Amino acid sequence: MAKDIQLLLTESVDNLGIVGDVVKVRAGYARNYLLPMGLATEPSDDKVKALAAKRADAERMQREMRLQREQTIEKLEGIEVELKRSCNDQGLLYGSVTQQDIAEALVAKGFAVKARDIRLSQTIKRIESHHVLVKLDRDLEAEVIVKVVADRDIAVDDKVEVEVDDEGNMIMPGEQGRRGRGGRGRREDRAPAGAEAAPAAE
Repeated sequence: MAKDIQLLLTESVDNLGIVGDVVKVRAGYARNYLLPMGLATEPSDDKVKALAAKRADAERMQREMRLQREQTIEKLEGIEVELKRSCNDQGLLYGSVTQQDIAEALVAKGFAVKARDIRLSQTIKRIESHHVLVKLDRDLEAEVIVKVVADRDIAVDDKVEVEVDDEGNMIMPGEQGRRGRGGRGRREDRAPAGAEAAPAAE
């Protein structure tokens, strides 16, 4: 079983600590990544002192970054971005809107966010407005509106819900009767196989 070991960070490492921190990590992580990359070393009082100035700079940068993130979150709340996508006549996207798509749209508006900051509660696959969470830190988050619009003119009735049959095929509006759902189809639509059509009256 791998053991945890203590190392002194010589550089700041995301989700682990900043330069000068003494951290406990898995032996494999230390051996395969931190030590070969020069990001950490064996801790000692002399090494900690040698990194004091570098650590002070890192702490200052962290404070500045925190302030920037707080300001970004304040400005982000309620911001709306619009994304054009291809879809079918019912407003269902042929693909899906990704975290990267949303991040790029926000960056284009001047917000410094990354794809990992975008938290999607569900896959976006429909033409409509979606409320999306942006989280820059554990206690810094904002909700933005992602308006997904069609790249062409379509007539989408938001009040009509798409139905599917027993085989998972989408049922178009108005087709329920012609498919004989509940036995309510028109009689002429449900003529038995092989029956000949009655001649038209002269």
